[in-house]
This record gives sequence, C-alpha cells and structure tokens, in this order.
Amino acid sequence: MSTTSRSRFFAVLVAAGALALGLSACGSGASSSSNAAAGGTSAAPPRAVPTAAASPAMAAARPFGAACSAVPKDGAGSFAGMAQDPVATAASHNPLLSTLVTAVTKAGLVDTLNSAQNITVFAPTNDAFAKLPKKDLDAVLADKDKLTKILTYHVAPERLAPVDLAGDHKTLEGGTVTVTGADEDFTANGNAKVLCGNVQTANATVYIVDTVLMPAS
Repeated sequence: MSTTSRSRFFAVLVAAGALALGLSACGSGASSSSNAAAGGTSAAPPRAVPTAAASPAMAAARPFGAACSAVPKDGAGSFAGMAQDPVATAASHNPLLSTLVTAVTKAGLVDTLNSAQNITVFAPTNDAFAKLPKKDLDAVLADKDKLTKILTYHVAPERLAPVDLAGDHKTLEGGTVTVTGADEDFTANGNAKVLCGNVQTANATVYIVDTVLMPAS
C-alpha cells in the first residue's frame, strides 16, 4: 500500500472512530432520558417546592387577649391596618383608644410618638380613663405638664415582645413600670391588666391595659 493510500486509510479509521464515539454518547443521553421518563434512578430528583408556613417570629407577633375581639376586623383600625401606621396615628383608628388619642393630642405628643423608634406603649382604654373621677381627668387634661408626665410614663424606649414583658421597664418619664405574669396573662404595676397585647404598629408594640398608670412622683 502506498504512503498516500495508508494516510487515507488511517483518516477513514479515525473518522469512523469519532462517529462511533459520538453515537455512543448520544445513546447514553437518550438512555438516561428514557430512564428518567420511566422513573429510573439515574435521573436527578425534581426540586422540592417549599410550602408556606408561619415562622416562629410570625407566630410570636400575633396579638392576644380577650379585648382583641373588639378591634375592627379590617380597615385602618384593624391589626393589619395599625401595623402600617406609626403608633399615635394607629391608635387614632382604634375605637378602644379614643380618649388616649385625645390626651396625646392635648399634650402635643403625636409627633414625638410617631417619630420614635422601637418603643412599647401601655395604652389605657377609654374605660380605663373613665375609672378616674371626671374632675380629676378634666384637671389632668388641662395641665399639659402633668399630662405629659403621665403619658410618657406609659412608654418604654424599647420594643418588648411578650417573652420580654415581665420585669421592670424604664419609661420615657423616668420612672419604672413593673410587669408581672407570663404567656398571655400580664399585669402592669399590680393593677393594670393587659386586655389585648402584642399589637404591632410601624414603630411600636402596644399593650392595651384596663387602668391608667400613674408615675410615683
């Protein structure tokens, strides 16, 4: 065989080998695809689709207490609506807190509370204010300094979750509010029962109480 013929012969062999290898690779891919379609083990398992579930943080954020049923189910005064607004604005939409909102407005504290970050507010209900003799309540509402002192005593400069609520908490007024209890049963200063707790607003956690808290001095 001449040199030229041998070269052509080897070239043909090389081409044939390359073709065989290509067909073998294609056959392997097709086999894998067939196995996958037939439920074989060679195919990669499909990705699991995550299911929606409430995280512990989401569960811990739920309001609790018997009076929570009096909060509107929807709209700006609902729990979802209040969570969108800073605390003074949120309270203005809640029918349980209209007297508190009047007091906060008279004291000129709306902007102060709305601009504060990560605070806790013990919010007396209308009935809580109604426990005070009318002449005393009227006198407090007319005395801005005294009113400011009382209202800021209801505000702690940190955001307290229920698990952190029991204990002594310094207030913006400078005094201390002492909370006792656990789980969903809390009392502030021995006589102010938490009626609806862990209510979230854009900048505060609110605990609605049945008694107005009074600073020591």
